[in-house]
Amino acid sequence: MIKKLLLAIGLFSLNFLSIATAEVLYVRGAVLDFYKDPGQSTQADSYHYFPDGLLIVQDGHVKKAGNYNTLKTDIPHGAKIVSYPKGLIVPGFIDTHIHYPQVDMIAADNGGQLLDWLTQYTFPFEKKMQNQQYSKDSANFFIDELLRNGTTTANIFAAIYPQSIDALFAVADQKHMRIITGLDMADRNVPDYLIQKPAIAIAQSEDLIKKWHEKSGTRLIYSIEFRFAPTTTPVLFEQIEALKQRYPTVHIHTHISENKAEVAWVKQLFHTDNYLDVYQRYNLLGPNTLLAHGVWLTTPELQEMSKTKTSVAFCPSSNLFLGSGLFNLAKVTSNQVTVGLGTDVGAGTSFSLLQTLNEAYKVLQMQQQTLTGLRGFYLATLGGAKALNLEDKLGNFMPGKEADFVVLNLEGATPLLKRRLSYTDTLEQKLFVLMMLGDDRSVMATYVDGALVYSA
Repeated sequence: MIKKLLLAIGLFSLNFLSIATAEVLYVRGAVLDFYKDPGQSTQADSYHYFPDGLLIVQDGHVKKAGNYNTLKTDIPHGAKIVSYPKGLIVPGFIDTHIHYPQVDMIAADNGGQLLDWLTQYTFPFEKKMQNQQYSKDSANFFIDELLRNGTTTANIFAAIYPQSIDALFAVADQKHMRIITGLDMADRNVPDYLIQKPAIAIAQSEDLIKKWHEKSGTRLIYSIEFRFAPTTTPVLFEQIEALKQRYPTVHIHTHISENKAEVAWVKQLFHTDNYLDVYQRYNLLGPNTLLAHGVWLTTPELQEMSKTKTSVAFCPSSNLFLGSGLFNLAKVTSNQVTVGLGTDVGAGTSFSLLQTLNEAYKVLQMQQQTLTGLRGFYLATLGGAKALNLEDKLGNFMPGKEADFVVLNLEGATPLLKRRLSYTDTLEQKLFVLMMLGDDRSVMATYVDGALVYSA
């Protein structure tokens, strides 16, 4: 039985394919997925790798994954096998923090840091989202760009305009993607055109929750979003807390401790020495809460995040671009806080999680820490799923999980990559080269819910 049809071919760019998801899909190539964090366990116990592997997908879910010679007896006579002899099949990349309204300001010449950058670029570009056609065009480009880079799930920071949220959810649903997003609320310390009265912001958010959150037949999740503590009054915080109590399965998505000046501002506004305490006092921490950045989190804050199972997004590209600081992965994970990887476009300068891993490696090197290829790919897949409390649905090829996956070019998508990969002998070496030299060109194909949605 055919599960779904994607949009008509005429609605796609040339590189996006419109095909049906067959009941059973057989995909052959090298297969890699993770079961534990390789940085916190014995590497050999953290992943499965099959140089000649087979992924079997049934009705949009993983049925089996393993060695081709072992599983080939499961293939009926005459069944079609989709083969990628030069491909590495990995779970779809998961971006735990990215901004949909900031696509058209990516790589904006700044010269300042976070707070200046917000005023000069972010706020004016967000205003454009009130135009419905602009929102639709942006949503289509944004989703296509995610898929072109192998990102199949994203936790997306959006804008204050409900029509822009509708546009993003609608486009993602057409691809049957699992995304998390919501109305970005702020009632102070932003330009007048981005100020919302708390009652209106909450009412609009509640309408969107009812319309989109875990809507039957979709993979969509609503997230209560507020820019960060300085743009949120106690009145709005109280109403956000009440909204979360009414809809306990929705997510929470905001920022924390990205920049030193921001941290100082929060302490002044809320008369506290602990940034996290602002969110904690309104009961906004928990397993469905993800806080972006956390560059300047203290040990007591990390301990409280661990206690409440609150996650953090490591956004190295934007932290470097804005001069925010160096995320201390060892400190965060030693305090048992779950970490996902975020591109943070548009302060981040690439949609590619491979390029983001490149930046992450350098950030950690500056602190006498390191990032192996294995751990990098873990962070981009199962690590992201855990950070978003979705590891029961995504992140590896355990039977029953949703069949989102990416095929990467193991031979080399560029002359330099091809030459460099020819001098690698081990999986670890190949992954490291891919995360240092790879980008969107390394993505051969992207599958969402068992359907091919992008091919190079």
